[in-house]
Amino acid sequence: MLENCFKLHLTNSLSLVIPAYNEEESIAAAIAEATRALRRLATDYEVIVIDDGSGDGTATAIQEAMTTDRNVRLISHATNRGYGAALRTGFDAARHPLVAFTDADCQFHLSDLSYLITRIEDHDAVCGFRVDRKDAWPRRFYSGCYNVLVRALLGVPVRDCDCALKLFRSDTLSNLRIETNGFLVNAEILTKLAMSGARICQVGVRHRPRLDGQSTVSPLYAIPVAFSLLRFWWTWVLFPHQSSSAAVEPVDNPVDNVVQMHA
Repeated sequence: MLENCFKLHLTNSLSLVIPAYNEEESIAAAIAEATRALRRLATDYEVIVIDDGSGDGTATAIQEAMTTDRNVRLISHATNRGYGAALRTGFDAARHPLVAFTDADCQFHLSDLSYLITRIEDHDAVCGFRVDRKDAWPRRFYSGCYNVLVRALLGVPVRDCDCALKLFRSDTLSNLRIETNGFLVNAEILTKLAMSGARICQVGVRHRPRLDGQSTVSPLYAIPVAFSLLRFWWTWVLFPHQSSSAAVEPVDNPVDNVVQMHA
């Protein structure tokens, strides 16, 4: 079934953005998995890797990957500007009508992009949510609390705001002004899309434990992220720049998604 799903959507042109900061240990594997998946998913594709001012050999590893696949592109920030800034750079550089993003830590099965693609025809954005999330319990706890705050304050009823497997129409992104440089960028994107009346849905995706590299997220981020979230709520929800007309569909059944993935 998975093979048939890939063949069905082989006419798509897709850009995949991968932000990377000090990901020397995992970036080659991330690019290799991305190119394998996209060759099967799209007639034309590009993998845009944003080296966000890394201090290790991340850029060198990306350049080596470029020698084996001309569809891999490297864009470098001279200094570390943040996750949101890296996404913004990648979105601006994307050339294809469908634009996805993922992280460089290889925690997602990129073949699952197929399930997002099946929903994009009728939507402006398709968001993954992690089924059977493999992070340690403190990370899951912090994430759960954050998602509760996002839903309560911003009114965007997504299950997993920061899941790093999302797909957009490029024209949807071109009309979106992204201002956040840090990790709040997912909340900003989804809030502004919902407020603009964008059609958003959610699809369950598989998740792996992180094996290489080191996460840049820690409990120390909780306080500044909370303040940033409150500031964003004050500016965009309590005193919104534009009226809200959210059109977010209910969460898909994660059990059904798992059955489909392994059928």
